[in-house]
Amino acid sequence: MSTYMDAQLFQTDPQIAKLMEGEYERQTTCLMMIPSENYASRAVLQTMGSILTNKYAEGYPGERYYNGCAFYDMLENLAIERARKLFKAEHVNVQLHTGTSANYAAYYAFLELGDKVMGMSTAHGGHLTHGKDLNFSGRFYEFHSYGVSKKDERLDYDEIRSIAKKVKPKLIVCGASAYPRTVDFEKFREIADEVGAFLMADIAHIVGLIAAGLHPDPIKVADVVTTTTHKTLRGPRGAIIFCKRQYAEKIDKAVFPGTQAGPLMHQIAAKAVCFKEAQSFGFKEYQNQVVKNAAVLADGLKDQGLRLVTGGTDNHLVLADVTPLKLNGKDAADLLEEAGIVVNCNLIPFDKRSAMSPSGIRPGTPALTTRGMKEEEMTQIAKWIGEVLKKPKKESVRIAVRQQVREMCEQFPIYHDLLNWR
Repeated sequence: MSTYMDAQLFQTDPQIAKLMEGEYERQTTCLMMIPSENYASRAVLQTMGSILTNKYAEGYPGERYYNGCAFYDMLENLAIERARKLFKAEHVNVQLHTGTSANYAAYYAFLELGDKVMGMSTAHGGHLTHGKDLNFSGRFYEFHSYGVSKKDERLDYDEIRSIAKKVKPKLIVCGASAYPRTVDFEKFREIADEVGAFLMADIAHIVGLIAAGLHPDPIKVADVVTTTTHKTLRGPRGAIIFCKRQYAEKIDKAVFPGTQAGPLMHQIAAKAVCFKEAQSFGFKEYQNQVVKNAAVLADGLKDQGLRLVTGGTDNHLVLADVTPLKLNGKDAADLLEEAGIVVNCNLIPFDKRSAMSPSGIRPGTPALTTRGMKEEEMTQIAKWIGEVLKKPKKESVRIAVRQQVREMCEQFPIYHDLLNWR
């Protein structure tokens, strides 16, 4: 039994405990490189698994529909205060369960069914909630997609402006799930103003970089900003919404009672912990290292024969085309997982393959950097990725790399002191 597991769980439900033990082993001995994943601190984990999960606290501080919420009012107010201070925001709602529920609430606040909206195409790096036809966003609203230029695979703001003038949307959504370059939120603001649209920024992936001042900040220019708290911010799985003060009541009503009922108070408390951690010594240095690591990883993958979408990265992730190695992204991700390197397959712009078997993979550096890995490790990891993908039929190569990955992971345990990372 690992030190992570509590003996009580083994006594109560050995089946679940065994599964958790297996997952602990996986996270400990594999390289977690999916850019939307990270390691929450022990303090965040302890808060999430606390007695705070026992209470209903429907409503907002001072206006609950249940008695016995005095401490919950205090902890939610503390979470709000810390988030506002960290991001210099006028208003914050911390009750959102997920990034999808945050986007849903934002749409609920600013749109009516059938309204015209612009969002980044999922085929070019946007999220499902940015208008995918299989998602509620594409079914409830008239979404019009924009993408990247064929020339350089970067956002083409002139083309986005042209689409906006033609469509005249009520809301423009900016932000992405698989875009390795800086987003110019000021240009999006200009375009939105030209067509009289609200501007919404989804910063789920880059929120930690923004908090550290390493990426342009949309909070002062967008009308509403949504984000998750578990990616580069290293908090619990959850979300929050920022907005200008004039939209505070609209957003709060959209969250409750509009799209949610009882908030998850253990999750909100854990968000408060992560906001404090993000204001602590070492957080900006950590985010700096995330970006440095991604740049070195990108260069290493290029040396191994992968084609990088946009030619590189400005942030925490790399989008790589594996077809030059005569592979598809799904097979590449599966081969790498066998070797202990966990990435996800991903569509690349203008992909001719399907989403289930795309041309790309999407590795990132947030979790590796949390473990304390730096440039030297990124160079080695890129070489391992090349070794595995260049010899897909050689199981012996994957076995050898898997052992080397285990040895590297032993040098960087997942729960050293996260506030004083190596």
